Amino acid sequence: MSRPKVVILGAGFGGLTAARSLDRIADVTLVDRHNFQTFLPLLYQVSTAGLAADHVAYPIRGALRKTKVKFRMGSPISVDHKNKSVKLDSSEVLDFDYLIVALGSATNDFGIKGVAENSLGMKTVNEALNIRSEIMRRFEDLCRFEDDTKFSIAVVGGGPTGVEMAGAIAELKRGPLTSDSKAAAKNIDVYLIEAGQRVLPALSPKLSARTKKDLEKLGVTVLTNAAVKEVKPRQIVFADGTSIPSEVTVWAAGVKGEPAMKKLSIPEESGRIAVEPTLQVTNYPYVFAIGDIAGAKGKDGRFLPMVAPVAMQQARFVAKQIERLSKSQSLQTFSYVDKGSMATIGRHKAVVEVKGIRIGGALAWYMWLWLHLFYLLGGRNKIGTMADWTWNYLTFDRGNRHIMDIS
Repeated sequence: MSRPKVVILGAGFGGLTAARSLDRIADVTLVDRHNFQTFLPLLYQVSTAGLAADHVAYPIRGALRKTKVKFRMGSPISVDHKNKSVKLDSSEVLDFDYLIVALGSATNDFGIKGVAENSLGMKTVNEALNIRSEIMRRFEDLCRFEDDTKFSIAVVGGGPTGVEMAGAIAELKRGPLTSDSKAAAKNIDVYLIEAGQRVLPALSPKLSARTKKDLEKLGVTVLTNAAVKEVKPRQIVFADGTSIPSEVTVWAAGVKGEPAMKKLSIPEESGRIAVEPTLQVTNYPYVFAIGDIAGAKGKDGRFLPMVAPVAMQQARFVAKQIERLSKSQSLQTFSYVDKGSMATIGRHKAVVEVKGIRIGGALAWYMWLWLHLFYLLGGRNKIGTMADWTWNYLTFDRGNRHIMDIS
């Protein structure tokens, strides 16, 4: 029996997991616009000087070294569904029996005025470095002014990314920036803005309240029920007409399916690819979609969360689906197993919720550290990350406070 040809678009958590899972039974070609995978859960630590940028990026070819998977760097520009082929921006055409779309997500501005022009996203290493440079550049301005000029940083979005970002900025201010210049650091204000009633809405109200309290202890001003109407160059305006100053606005309010999916000529649903319970794209049984870009729904009829565990579970599931198809077996329906949620707030401060078990404080913080280190690709990256974390913990310092202008 001949091995099916599978092309996978996107080498994030879902795409890379799918490629490795299919290596045994298929001829796989993995495509990504970068030659490295970014470990997105730790990107906020790059933007707040906690980690070096190269510790969260790993060469895709290195991750595939012990497989027969082929890698192509490029982006899809069209799909010929009649002949089952995808054309890349390099002009290469890849034939397939099955196509897996795992292109991930992009920052969602929800159509709010000024977000694209006046805020910073955090989906790439370059964006994280831009945030770090902006924060450090404004800090240097405060050191130069030597007066009571205020500098405000606002993080929009009270989910795990926003909470972790706001907490990390507050610790950057309290630790190394205060050591560098106490007078300048005291003039930095940090805001966390959430449109809903509470931060971390996916967690229990008790853990949500604890998170808010811990953030406020770090010096973060937490604003809930604060829907953003407009982001201006130095100000955020809310729907009720009030406003706050914000020289640097970090947008962590949500993501949407990667816009490149529009080039694939497949159906969409609310900004994601429309899929069946089998994860096959609607009306295209030879195409599967996984991860952030897939419009898969849970038992409650709502879209599954755009998180790495969903993408990885779907990747392994689709690999088994393709194996079933190659053996002329019936397909199964995907069911996501929620293994819990977690977020870190600061030193010895984190929250974890797993199947009704709620943990906070130092134990949750160590659990968070271990889990992220476990999933980080590459021995060098693990050692480098451990070294940075250990140095930061022992010295209350962060050595990656460089201003690097990224075009």
